[in-house]
Amino acid sequence: MRIMFLNQAPMNPLAQASHERVQSLLRSYASPGTKLDLLYPDDFEGARVMRAMGSQSVLTGLHHALATATLIRKTVWAEQNGYDAVIQSNTFDPGVEAGRLAVRIPVIGILRTTVHAAATLSDRIGITVPLAGHVPYTWRILRSYGLQDFVTDIQAVGEYGEDMDARKDQLFTHAVETMQAVIRDTRAECIIPLGGALIPYVVDPADLQREVGVPVLNTKAITIRFAETCVGLGMSHSPITYPSAKLSVEDFSAYAFR
Repeated sequence: MRIMFLNQAPMNPLAQASHERVQSLLRSYASPGTKLDLLYPDDFEGARVMRAMGSQSVLTGLHHALATATLIRKTVWAEQNGYDAVIQSNTFDPGVEAGRLAVRIPVIGILRTTVHAAATLSDRIGITVPLAGHVPYTWRILRSYGLQDFVTDIQAVGEYGEDMDARKDQLFTHAVETMQAVIRDTRAECIIPLGGALIPYVVDPADLQREVGVPVLNTKAITIRFAETCVGLGMSHSPITYPSAKLSVEDFSAYAFR
């Protein structure tokens, strides 16, 4: 079984060490016999928007909209190169719905998958996100899935940046405080921490769970195992819900009339 874990943005050529660390962590969540590769979309015009917005701690989903076409192209590439499933690494599911219209292998989004898992384990779900701009964005995604009624509240931890490894203790403290507030104020029975670059890449959800006393779900691990289930059982998205034409990678690179 081969699964592509598709990063939301092109690879930073200076981040090879980070790539190896994250890929090793992700592979530790997979079952024996699963080959999981952390891969990246091609660079594209507009990709710098994410870094510009991130440097201002304002992330709203605009950068995901700009990346949609290149994420779909990489998803088509994955199917043509023998991958059995694609997982979108970002916890806000960029490109997932559109990507399903281009291929027949399972295309799995972390947010949707984890909310369904949480709804199986509890009645009231609390969600944390890195920044305030993620809050309305996440509510819009949940409404598009029809899952908003399972969620009691979404609160921002207020932490983000490329230096999070150096601020791990600060992130841990603020994440615990935010989760405790969601549990106390909204009677949440389970927590989903969105923003995978923070949790689980920097802070382990299991450590947070011990502090807050309710399940804190590992979004990446859950989605990897669900993708394995889909491949193992021969399941994929419905061709009625997501009809697709036969497309090639070249179709996404070519101009209409040249």
